[in-house]
Amino acid sequence: MPSAGRSRFPAADPGAPATGSPVRFLLWLATRHRAGLVLATLFGVLCTLAQALVPAAVALGIDRGLLQRDRDALLLWGGAVLALGVFQAVVGMLRDRASITNRFGAVYGTTQLVVRHAAHLGADLPRRASTGSVVSVSASDVGHLGTALEGTARGSGAIVSILFAAVFMLVTSWQLGLVVLVGVPLIAAAVTRLMRVLHGRQQRLREQQGALTDLSVDIIDGLRVLRGFGGEKTYGRRYREGSQAVRAEGTRVAATVADIAFLRVLLPGALLVAIVWLGAHQVSTGRLEPGLLVAFYGYAVFLTDQLGQVTAMLDQLTRANVAAGRVLDFLRLQRERPGGTRPLDDDAAAAGLPLHDPDSGLTVPPGRLLAVVCGTEGDARTLAERLCGHTDSAVLLGDTPLSAHRTDDVRRHTLLADNDATLFAGRLGTELDPRDGDPRDGDPGGDGPRDSDPRDDRPRTEALLRALDAASARDVVDALPDGLAHETTGGREFSGGQQQRLRLARALLADPRLLVLVEPTNALDAPTEGRVARNLGPHRAGRTTVVFTTSPIVLEHAESVVFVKDGKAVAEGRHRTLLADPDYRAVVTREVLA
Repeated sequence: MPSAGRSRFPAADPGAPATGSPVRFLLWLATRHRAGLVLATLFGVLCTLAQALVPAAVALGIDRGLLQRDRDALLLWGGAVLALGVFQAVVGMLRDRASITNRFGAVYGTTQLVVRHAAHLGADLPRRASTGSVVSVSASDVGHLGTALEGTARGSGAIVSILFAAVFMLVTSWQLGLVVLVGVPLIAAAVTRLMRVLHGRQQRLREQQGALTDLSVDIIDGLRVLRGFGGEKTYGRRYREGSQAVRAEGTRVAATVADIAFLRVLLPGALLVAIVWLGAHQVSTGRLEPGLLVAFYGYAVFLTDQLGQVTAMLDQLTRANVAAGRVLDFLRLQRERPGGTRPLDDDAAAAGLPLHDPDSGLTVPPGRLLAVVCGTEGDARTLAERLCGHTDSAVLLGDTPLSAHRTDDVRRHTLLADNDATLFAGRLGTELDPRDGDPRDGDPGGDGPRDSDPRDDRPRTEALLRALDAASARDVVDALPDGLAHETTGGREFSGGQQQRLRLARALLADPRLLVLVEPTNALDAPTEGRVARNLGPHRAGRTTVVFTTSPIVLEHAESVVFVKDGKAVAEGRHRTLLADPDYRAVVTREVLA
């Protein structure tokens, strides 16, 4: 039974978006929430119309009740004002509820699109998009789309109420109505012109922010190397220059925003002065009743607020247009290598076909623990990506090119685990095993099950514990007060070695047909590394495991070792046998002395 706090937004595929232009994308996003959008707009119109009727009811109460000393009429129109206020409060609440639902629905749906496309790109993502652009899309642009969808209800209601007030004033006094009908479009045109300027400056600011984020990520990732040759000062100067450019552009954007805010006060205020002056003149000449003057003053104040709502909606739509363009830029990214069409079902994967890389001569026998020692820096990562189909290569699965198989099938049966993998925030048990519904179920360190029978999750929990034992990470979990229910902050509370063991446990629990590990123990001390090396083979029995490493401890426990020099497999055998090769021994010895 679902919990009361569970989100009502569906987890289904959001569908294929309209990618022709930012406007078409926004319209597609709106049509996905058509019912909610119509409902929010209807409540928005009713709310502002009820507010627009209040000055008219006050005028009638003054003219027919107060000035004529008619108590019944005064009570009638006073009650009408009260009823309009209550009605406005109720429909306003319903409008806000529907609008917020639309906002979160748009954010949720767009996030689904972005995450789905990021998963589709897979290993190509870092090569196709910068870190800054991805962060900007996911952290900022998606929110602007939701805000625009939320603001349409208030903006639409404001437009309708402005038209109603203008008609009322035009019928009552054509001079005042004409002032409104001329003044409102002029104000909207002036603000819209500034909105276009703001649009361009916001676009430039976002581009500069993305470039600065990329630079900061590069500096953080390479800080240790930069300090080695004194390059941190050069990159620090580049970052200062970039941040100053972002600051200057941000100042220009803020100046434009300030100009828009100034006009939002000045222009409606000038319109208010004109309406009040003209209305007072008509009352003094007997062409307008005093109550109607109060109504006109009320409408002038009312219109000031409604014009602000309209300009706010235009501002939100402008920002959403920029954000939609950036989202589309991301969604249009394509893989460097298109996927094949041949299926790779479970039976074919279980058949135990060997992998062969003709470019390097490396052959991976099925169902064995193979270690690969690379003499040239960078070869390990290159070969690992080839074996898992992350890059375009001539790797063969049996007699069939790996690239001929469907990408999703290859991903389901292969896993590349390296030290760049991230431990995300959340419950540790769920982070290590996303298929586990509640990590506390059956967890001795947790507080028990919640909505399901713990026996339902016992096999997954036992598998997770076995993976933790194989990765020698059980002690990491046992040291936590809440065990697997511990709320991790992205793994920052763990040491480098602890993170490495937890990442290895996660990879082992995934249990792919082919597991490729890149330096899985280089942050561990010798005793812990020995335990991991002894456990790895038995835990992966019957599965294919390739470990790229130069650790003698791991190499000693491998069933076979391949030595790769200058991108070519030049020797194969057991670790102790290969030590007779001086080139192999030099590579392994450097690792020991390091």
